[in-house]
Amino acid sequence: MRSQTGNNLDGPRPVLQITGLKKRFGKRQVLKGLDIAVYPGQCLALLGPNGAGKTTTIRIVLGLVVATSGKISVFGMPLPKYLRRVKYQIGVVPQMDNLDPDLSVLENLLIYARYFRIKHATARERARELLSFFALHNRKDEIIQNLSGGQRRRLLLARALINKPRLLILDEPTIGLDPQARLLIWERLKHLREMGTTMLLTSHYMEEVARLATRVIIIDHGKSIARGGPVDIVEKMLGTEIMEIYGPEEKLSILQQALNNCNVTAERVKDRLYVYIKQSCPELDNATKDFPTVVKRPATLEDLFLKLTGRKLRET
Repeated sequence: MRSQTGNNLDGPRPVLQITGLKKRFGKRQVLKGLDIAVYPGQCLALLGPNGAGKTTTIRIVLGLVVATSGKISVFGMPLPKYLRRVKYQIGVVPQMDNLDPDLSVLENLLIYARYFRIKHATARERARELLSFFALHNRKDEIIQNLSGGQRRRLLLARALINKPRLLILDEPTIGLDPQARLLIWERLKHLREMGTTMLLTSHYMEEVARLATRVIIIDHGKSIARGGPVDIVEKMLGTEIMEIYGPEEKLSILQQALNNCNVTAERVKDRLYVYIKQSCPELDNATKDFPTVVKRPATLEDLFLKLTGRKLRET
């Protein structure tokens, strides 16, 4: 049986396979040999700072951008040769809202269904089911301009599913939403994943990734820097707990030097020391007793993301 990393030859074929993907815009190389494999039923999350290459990767898969080099296949069919055939079996939730503002909620779904040559009666039945699934059934005759941001994102998800896609691509699916709207979408997406829908997700919400993803790839500067399960990758690369210690820089330097006997790694950020704990260390607990502020908590995916990609704001 093939593992999720694709090392063996006798397991399920990837739904999406990307090998050595490179993309250059003028002198700027955005992708530098990216490898991705998404297997049936997985939700693979691509994480990375702005400009890391996430959206460029999605745009290449959808045929909106031409790769400089590399190989891509979807459902075993190489792109771009079979792009038209592949797109009939993909659902996409874009980062930007592109609903038709002149049409009603129901009309947006029915018109979109025509692109997939879905019969009108079938499209109406699917639309009814999807509007109910995303709690929009009582808004079916509303024009788009009368919907809230959360309702519009749910409609984008419903539209992406009208063709019953074998692969669902989610580019920041809950961007800009309030917690209640985000929670509802998470519940619906988790249900779809549990029903076997294969997903490729990009998100800046680490809680979203932790809830939905079965696999994670962190990319930066156009290449993969870490990959694995959302829990396993944190424990392997950081540890199980984090201790945040605040105090004078000189005192933190002395503490950092005293950690050699512990199975930990440390990161200094001005007047703060982050200690990533892989095994409990009584010496660490004793050494931090005199510091005014010490916070000990479970390690998270966000901690790993910040440690690997940096804590400074990036503008692209």
